[in-house]
Amino acid sequence: MIIQLNGSSQVLITQPDHAALAFRIMRQWRANGFPDAPQHCVVLHAIEEHDNGWREADVAPVVDDVTGRVLDFVSAPDDVRRAVWPRGVERLAARPYAAALVAHHALHVYRRHRSDSHWAPFFTDMEAARDRHLHTAAPLTLDDLLRDYFFLRIGDLASLTFCNGWTEIQTDDTGSGYAMRFDGTRLTITPDPFEGREVLLEITARELRTRPFRSASEAQHAFSAAREVVVKGVASGGQIST
Repeated sequence: MIIQLNGSSQVLITQPDHAALAFRIMRQWRANGFPDAPQHCVVLHAIEEHDNGWREADVAPVVDDVTGRVLDFVSAPDDVRRAVWPRGVERLAARPYAAALVAHHALHVYRRHRSDSHWAPFFTDMEAARDRHLHTAAPLTLDDLLRDYFFLRIGDLASLTFCNGWTEIQTDDTGSGYAMRFDGTRLTITPDPFEGREVLLEITARELRTRPFRSASEAQHAFSAAREVVVKGVASGGQIST
């Protein structure tokens, strides 16, 4: 779950909905040769489905046992976060290159845990899943995957920047040179990947009053009954002021 705090309320966006927005952003991406990329369609599919393993977790908010506060996708318990990825990767098995891309994404986003022994089985399993699906996708290679992974990563970052309302400059850690920031209405990406076009952004969320919950079932009931809101904005290329 992605959470935007807004005074006395919190806006909750599911991870699969965020991934669908990443797909809509990248469908308009004109830079880096993406429209003509050999695996364009399957990469877009991986982008759209990269968080499908969160479906079960995002049926209801995850609640901290001590504070009662709702936890976002970053602060959710480790076992919840680790369980998401094997589930999501295997759902893409019919399109093995997409499955390999999502497995690699899991390895990338949690790479800070490489030295943590509790996470060691996760990395072993995800590397095995990536390599297995990539083998099935032959003659595509790891070099192909690393090239195409950029599009998944940058789409994920663009959507996360919008959904989280991040006003600090976000930089792409795959080394592409892209940066972005959301100012409350506009997601600006530099250099311009849209050839001067504007991309309308829209995502449905649920708004809850910010308060502690006594149990997961209480949070689930509140989430189910919560008012739906539509978060809107626009993405475009341009310079980012510092």
